[in-house]
Amino acid sequence: MKISIIIPVFNEKKTINFIIDKIHELKNLKKEIIIIDDKSTDGTKKILKNLNYKLYNRIIFHKKNHGKGGAIKTAKRYITGDIVLIQDADLEYNPKDYYKLLKPFKKKSINVVYGSRVLNKKKYNLQKGFWVNSRVFVNQALTIFSNLINNQNLTDAHTCYKLFRSNIFKKIKLIENDFSFCPEITTKISNARIDIKEVPISYIGRSYSEGKKIGLYDGFKAVYTILKYKILR
Repeated sequence: MKISIIIPVFNEKKTINFIIDKIHELKNLKKEIIIIDDKSTDGTKKILKNLNYKLYNRIIFHKKNHGKGGAIKTAKRYITGDIVLIQDADLEYNPKDYYKLLKPFKKKSINVVYGSRVLNKKKYNLQKGFWVNSRVFVNQALTIFSNLINNQNLTDAHTCYKLFRSNIFKKIKLIENDFSFCPEITTKISNARIDIKEVPISYIGRSYSEGKKIGLYDGFKAVYTILKYKILR
């Protein structure tokens, strides 16, 4: 089973090398890495251009900034693996969790797996202040709303770690370019009546000063996106 790892990147010069190294440290895992630089302006592009070619399979540089969803849509064209995994370029999510995220796919009936920060017994790392903590509660509120609208029973609908069988992922027409990719694809999975299996994962949240990009506006946009794709399906 080959895994296609999509890494959308925007201004992550402090972490991009670390996350790629962590992925390559994983043993006994057939993988390809598809990196999409979304018009970084902080020196990330230079770092990616100087990467050892053995550390990735493909790097695409956007000529303009599109957003996370736009980067994933670009990467979608180059997938050759059996399983697609979305990986953020920061260090909030640990690639060591890949093994347990992939395990459910041994069952042919499993088509989509989400990594849940909530199911982890240690829960979130809440040591970085008010803004990190507040995002935890906003995420939970959005998950409850998503469950109500989509008739799902998820604990963490807006997690980064989303995995799909590639044949399923390729059939989903993605529209959103920004962080609304998350509620869009979760709602479209619901519309297709595909079950989502959740697996507990580790998580260390970072603050805005450390480079966190998602904000309050994205929360309101998520609500709108869920309603839009449920009504316009």
